Amino acid sequence: MRTVLSVVFSILIISLVVCVILTRRSNKDIKKSVAFLIASLAIPVLGNLIIIITTKQLLATIGYYIYFLGMDTAIIALWNFTYKYCEIKRPHVALRVLIYVAFTADVVQYVLNPFFGFTFGTEKTLVEKQIYFRLVPHIGQTYHRIFCYGLFLIALIIFIVKAIKSSKVYAEKYWLIIILLGVTAGIESYYIFSRKPFDMSMIGFGLLGLLVFFFTLHYRPLKLLDRMLAGIASDMPDALFFFDKSGKCIWTNEHGRNLVGISKEDYSNVKDNLRFLFGDIDFSSSGWFKRVTLGTGDDEQYTFLSMRSVVDEKGHVTGNYLSIRDITEDQRELKREMYNSTHDSLTGFYTKEYFFEQIEKRLRSDKETKYMIGYMEIANLKTINDVFGSRFAELTIKRSAEFIQEGVSEKSLYGKLSDDAFGILIEKEDFGNKPVEEKLSNFVVSDNGLDYHVLIHYGVYDISEDDEIDVPLFFNSARLATTMIGDNYQSVIAFYDDKLREEIIHNQLISNQVYGAIKTKQIRPYLQPIVDSRGMLAGAEALVRWIHPDEGFMNPGAFIPVFERNGLIADVDKHMWRCACEILADWKSRNIDSFISINISPKDFYFMDVVSELKGLVEEFDIEPEKLRVEITETVMVTGSIDIFKIVADLREFGFIVEMDDFGSGYSSLNLLKDLNFDVIKIDMQFLKDSERNMKAGMIIKNIINMSEDLGIDTLTEGVETAKQFEKLFEMGCKLYQGYYFSKPIPLEDFEKQWFD
Repeated sequence: MRTVLSVVFSILIISLVVCVILTRRSNKDIKKSVAFLIASLAIPVLGNLIIIITTKQLLATIGYYIYFLGMDTAIIALWNFTYKYCEIKRPHVALRVLIYVAFTADVVQYVLNPFFGFTFGTEKTLVEKQIYFRLVPHIGQTYHRIFCYGLFLIALIIFIVKAIKSSKVYAEKYWLIIILLGVTAGIESYYIFSRKPFDMSMIGFGLLGLLVFFFTLHYRPLKLLDRMLAGIASDMPDALFFFDKSGKCIWTNEHGRNLVGISKEDYSNVKDNLRFLFGDIDFSSSGWFKRVTLGTGDDEQYTFLSMRSVVDEKGHVTGNYLSIRDITEDQRELKREMYNSTHDSLTGFYTKEYFFEQIEKRLRSDKETKYMIGYMEIANLKTINDVFGSRFAELTIKRSAEFIQEGVSEKSLYGKLSDDAFGILIEKEDFGNKPVEEKLSNFVVSDNGLDYHVLIHYGVYDISEDDEIDVPLFFNSARLATTMIGDNYQSVIAFYDDKLREEIIHNQLISNQVYGAIKTKQIRPYLQPIVDSRGMLAGAEALVRWIHPDEGFMNPGAFIPVFERNGLIADVDKHMWRCACEILADWKSRNIDSFISINISPKDFYFMDVVSELKGLVEEFDIEPEKLRVEITETVMVTGSIDIFKIVADLREFGFIVEMDDFGSGYSSLNLLKDLNFDVIKIDMQFLKDSERNMKAGMIIKNIINMSEDLGIDTLTEGVETAKQFEKLFEMGCKLYQGYYFSKPIPLEDFEKQWFD
């Protein structure tokens, strides 16, 4: 393209220069305005030649300055030429002054553009793997276009009025210029809006200059018209076939001859060959068009056929012409655009809107089949993205999509609902709960030696016969089912039903009431005593309880998991910590020497700076940090997204006693003891229960106690329910005990009466 246009533009410039020289030698009165116009038209062509041939931004910018200033000059020249050529009186002096002032203002803004940059800039672009610099228009460019298009329109209107008023023999010289002006303006407008780095309308500008030269000095109307029409028809990309009034083919361009395989002189087989290629074609009428598709699949070819009449000045039909255009690439581009608008670019799945449309069509057309809605969510995608980066996150999304495709039948529909969620419409008989859950539970994404277990939540909604077709509601219900899974790694599938709906409503209700419950102290701490080996009180653990005004005493299992899932646990925990500090401050004023252990939820670390919160509380209530013991579960320890080592170190450095809660409930307890410094470990009550019927469990408890003593760590066993258990643990050397044998969790008043009175 660069070479071709460079040659074309160079030829045009040379031709225009030659025309200027020849015009100056003419003895016609109009020669000055003609020479001025032709010379002016060469300037923007020259500017575009520089823009096309250069790969340097500075030279391209200079080319644009030449181009735009040349356009200003050319428009002024065209305006002057129009009055001379059309032989009409020049406009009033005031109008001419206004136009030249506007012209001067446009020139001035280009002169100032290098300093202020308000007219235009340039930017690098690639066309056919070659570097070009295209225009970046600013506000000043708008003024330039208004000025140029305004004068251009005035000239065009003058030509049109003159052509209409002139006789046929003279009108041709106006109409051909009008046509070329219109085509040139159209191409120029396309160039402006397409933002291509080369302006094809410059060819029109060059041709306009040549045409003006020809008409003013060598006008031969009919021959000129014949040559121009023949040239235009020959150069058109369409295959053109002209038929006379009787239907006989009298001429075709080169594209047409190549299409039907004929020589220049022999048109006898044109109709037969066209029918062979495109089927039945009506050559006897006009005004019709049709699209013909040939081939199948990727080899499909699309052709557009159009038959139109040719009429003379009296409206009589003198013949027809058939236009045949290959629109294969246009159709393929249209298909690509349609596909991209309905499919996700990363996975190839339906987009959400299109997916919902397809499901609704399926459900309305197939009322016999029982369907289920699946909502599959990558629950830890954000963590994956934060830890491993966006590339691995995208790989996880793609592998999840492949997992869905491989696991469903061809009759199923699937789509991408959001960055981390997919939707599935599956026949009920094809859904196997246990196999799906097993596959989802073991879903691992691997990449370059990295294997990562992806946490999937899968919500299912069973569409019943009574359901109105409401696809968004179906998926919302399936999504709600996933909210009941939470961080439960053992369960990845949840079904939406009436019971779940009631549970969700209840959970939403209590979630809405939590702040009021904290304010009115419906949510309060119950204390469970922690005793030493003598059975004397050492301290207590603060456990959250909710005395609901309507539901009464609420089991913690009814609201703690809910708050863990929605994040409200952080507010509840902060309230419990404050209550514990208030109690410790009161005990301090009464010289009661006991500690209170508080629990830290894994979610707390995501919603606040736990260390700063606890430091602030002990300072606010003026209590010793060691009196507010901190229990951290093993679940927090193994969460990779928080720096638990630093947190534990900061807490112990400030004076807090840090306890590992539920020791032994996970798989990495010993590793944690090796890597982290704890003051106390709380042995999981399940070990205690197992020790009564399993000798190995008892030996493990004993060894844990001995190992802790060697490490300088105190042991606290929870879940002590009988005297026998207490005696056995005492013999093993356990330091602290907690359980129903001593007391269940009780209100503060009862606790103080039992242990302090």
